[in-house]
Amino acid sequence: MAGQGSAAERQTAGLRGRRQADDGGDRRTDRRGVRVCPLVSVPGVSARRRSGAMKFREAVRDGTIQAMDNDPTVFLIGVGIIDPRAVWGTLSGALEKFGPDRVVEGPLAENALTGICVGAATFGMRPVLVHHRIDFVMLTMDQLVNHAAKWPAMFGRQQTVPLVVRAVVGRGWGNGPQHTQSHHAIFSHIPGLKAVVPSNPRDAKGLLIAAIEDEEPVIYIEHRWLHEDDAEVPAEYFSTPIGRAAVVRPGRDVTVVAVGPMVSESLKAAHALEQTGVSAEVIDVRTLRPLDSETILASVGKTGRLVVADSDWSPCGIAGEVIARVAETAFDALKARPVRVTWPDSPVPSSETIEAQFYPGAREIQVAATRVCESRADKGVVPSTVKHFEGPF
Repeated sequence: MAGQGSAAERQTAGLRGRRQADDGGDRRTDRRGVRVCPLVSVPGVSARRRSGAMKFREAVRDGTIQAMDNDPTVFLIGVGIIDPRAVWGTLSGALEKFGPDRVVEGPLAENALTGICVGAATFGMRPVLVHHRIDFVMLTMDQLVNHAAKWPAMFGRQQTVPLVVRAVVGRGWGNGPQHTQSHHAIFSHIPGLKAVVPSNPRDAKGLLIAAIEDEEPVIYIEHRWLHEDDAEVPAEYFSTPIGRAAVVRPGRDVTVVAVGPMVSESLKAAHALEQTGVSAEVIDVRTLRPLDSETILASVGKTGRLVVADSDWSPCGIAGEVIARVAETAFDALKARPVRVTWPDSPVPSSETIEAQFYPGAREIQVAATRVCESRADKGVVPSTVKHFEGPF
């Protein structure tokens, strides 16, 4: 154990030295001159906040550490995961606790890393492959789609591929079109892959543990936009069932189905709608594949109206899939045509000014809901509450 610790320290110190050399020292301000404090791995420090709440990123860390404690076959691998920032704090302390044999710094070769993980999974290991950006997963599609997703079916379900791919959506000013995409609709299209998108700290932990325990490959999509959100999270080891949506706010007039960061925006919109006499039921899908159609259909059967809020583009997306399932199964229950609230059909901008107009939020959801409820779209519309990062990192 002492040898592992010293090796871990050498890896971390070496990477820290290279990063400081690249940055010209210990950078304390971002490009706007705003003071920043980089996240540093602190072994032995609990992620639990004094209030009993936990941030989203802390919940990811908690679930990771507990899963690795619970099962010695679980290991982490990825590019830059031993960086002192520890993937925005989601892996703080993992290297110090488990050593470089279970927290493996990989080469800048995403497709090769995925192949290593597929091979390890077929031989009884449970790899968690971590990507700082979901955009980098596009480099792994051959291994992920043609091998990991198909392996169990090719061998008559006698072999499994318990692989988790953690992919972070890097929304935020300055990240640009190559580092801010969601891509979750692409992965939800592939038979043999499961895709989960937690929207809150409790599900961040519970869905991660469920993904690690699953016998099939799971794409775990987390939005960095949510990393600082906090909520009560059980300290004990637990899992959130994959394939079950959650009704996070009951209502009677309109169903709002939301994905990832759009859940919190939908809740804000629902609160504003209540002031205008519209009762909105908000559903957090949590899992994109398999999608919980039953919960969605039951809600639409009650309200007769549907708005789908997705943090992605509309064409061939999750929002369209939800509406298609409702139209195919419960068309007669609809009192108004469904509406999608999604990104504009263009690449994500780099400009802060344009980006502020790009992402929909509570205001757009409220306008859509009032429209399907045949209310005035301009009545009591909430102002924009969109937050902004100080910089790309």
